Amino acid sequence: MTASEAPVRSAPTRRPLSADLRVGLLGSILVCLGGFSVADIPRNHPGLSSLGLDAITYGHGKTLGAIVFWVGVAAMIFAWVRLGRQLCNPAIPDSHTPSVATLRWTVLGWSVPLCLTVPLFSRDVYAYLGQGAVFVAGFDPYADGPAHHPGPVLDSMAQVWASTTAPYGPMFMAITRGVAEVSGGHVLTGVWLMRLVLLPGLLLSLWAIPRLATHFGASPKAGLWLALLNPMVLIHLVGGPHVELLMMGVLAAGLALTVQGRHVAGLTVLGLAVSIKVTAGVAIPFVLWIWLSHIRSQRPVTPTDVARVLAVVIAVPVAVFAAWTAALGLGLGWLTGLGWADQIINWFTLPTAAAHLVTLLAAPFTSLNLWPVLTVTRAIGAVSLAIILVILWWRFRRDERSAMAGLAWAMLAVLILEPSTLPWYYTWVLVVAVAFTLPGWVRAVVVGISTFMLIVFQPDDSIVFYKLPEVLLAAALSVLAAVSLVHPDPLRLGQGARRLWGRS
Repeated sequence: MTASEAPVRSAPTRRPLSADLRVGLLGSILVCLGGFSVADIPRNHPGLSSLGLDAITYGHGKTLGAIVFWVGVAAMIFAWVRLGRQLCNPAIPDSHTPSVATLRWTVLGWSVPLCLTVPLFSRDVYAYLGQGAVFVAGFDPYADGPAHHPGPVLDSMAQVWASTTAPYGPMFMAITRGVAEVSGGHVLTGVWLMRLVLLPGLLLSLWAIPRLATHFGASPKAGLWLALLNPMVLIHLVGGPHVELLMMGVLAAGLALTVQGRHVAGLTVLGLAVSIKVTAGVAIPFVLWIWLSHIRSQRPVTPTDVARVLAVVIAVPVAVFAAWTAALGLGLGWLTGLGWADQIINWFTLPTAAAHLVTLLAAPFTSLNLWPVLTVTRAIGAVSLAIILVILWWRFRRDERSAMAGLAWAMLAVLILEPSTLPWYYTWVLVVAVAFTLPGWVRAVVVGISTFMLIVFQPDDSIVFYKLPEVLLAAALSVLAAVSLVHPDPLRLGQGARRLWGRS
């Protein structure tokens, strides 16, 4: 932390942003309540009917629930933007903004209602439960899809995944099996248990993000705001819930330990992150440069140092992953499941956007099926991504700050060039970006993208990003939210209200 960023010591003052914290909490409660009307309620399961609440899932009840839900989303975004406007403003004294401890409790407070509702914006949690149920039933989830075990869980999940195999690492598959055994096939119990076992990821993030930010001289408050108070992150990852919640926390903790000089411990934790989801493995090669940078700060680096550090960087995560693989007893079958991501088609990645563009431009001359074009563009994207990752790894080798910047760019490259991208994937970049003091326009872009992703993905797992009116509305609201971060009241509504009030 630089001298200019040091906390300003003054007499205790009332936190002026406490109202925004409460507005965000109210929004989270409304999202929770409205979710029972519009979100991913289990199918063929007594659920709300046994509570006498089935009337809120159709007709006027559902309309009212939708209003409550979207007002809640708007309130969370409103509070988040107002908090960001203050927390990221260097002209505002530190004593006039909530403390790191307050922000941590705020993240937890906003998360509690989201833990109690039905799955929001995605049915992936049912797929997790389905894979766990298949495992408990004696099948291999790396070879047999959830369709091998019919029941309410299978009925509730997105049917595109009913026959697909699990793409997750051995540690997470062990978790899904445990949840399936304890829940005994009860869908809502399974959902709440899955949230419970994923929540350590949120706690680890709350521990690691301020440490990463402080280590690199960035604001820990801005880091918490960017990566955890973000409504897209909380609603999708906690309300979802998604495995990225756990992976994000373990990844951030591994990086925090590494930059603090606890290299073997950091690599061990990063090995756990890879055992949850293989994407976390992108971070491991950059640990080589961080460790060598720490040695260089004390003495010249020798070839022996490079060989020793490289060996440990490879050996520790591999050993952790191998231990989990042996404990699970299913081998490397998860490699087969990685290909199922191709089933997701959206234009948020360059290969898919390019395929859409090619078919659109070719339409006046010839009829092209999207899938063959996608095969080509995604192959080009995969080759390009591999080359870019190697270039970034070599280019950003100067010191630990450079390595963290390279890792952030690498995670962004994965998001842009992989076959498909979903909103919760953006946490891969956010937990690394907290290490840097981002320009205002970058934070505004994060606000815009986060808002857009909360609109085009609907709470019932439907999507509207191929419907032009809805996409234009989402874009307009996202731009408004982004501009509001750097320019308060861009629509001059407050000014107009004051004028009207003055005339009256």
